[in-house]
Amino acid sequence: MRQVFFCLILATLMTGPGLAGEVSVEDFQVKTTKDLFDLCTAPDNEPLASHAIHFCHGYLVGAFHYYAASVAGPEGLPLVCPPDPRPSRNETIGMFIQWVKDHPQYWDELPVETEFRFLIEKWPCER
Repeated sequence: MRQVFFCLILATLMTGPGLAGEVSVEDFQVKTTKDLFDLCTAPDNEPLASHAIHFCHGYLVGAFHYYAASVAGPEGLPLVCPPDPRPSRNETIGMFIQWVKDHPQYWDELPVETEFRFLIEKWPCER
């Protein structure tokens, strides 16, 4: 587990040089996608790095689980259809971080909206 966490941090730092900044307490309010991005890309030497990374994962996974529960069952109409087998959580979050980095026009939007914009673009369901 420690190796996975270290690899995630290293990959995050490599995909976002120059963009990752200091984490502020205000970032934890996740009012914008940029706030979430800052948490997800917290440098290892940042005093709040461990909290930031865990918050990032919890936010993204929690939002996805809520969505999955809301579309479960025969009446559900899913918008996101991940491949089988699904990529790992760390891989998916890494893809999200790169996508956000490549789409700064969404940095001021609500992070949950940006998360699902990414997921729907990445794995849309065929109707």
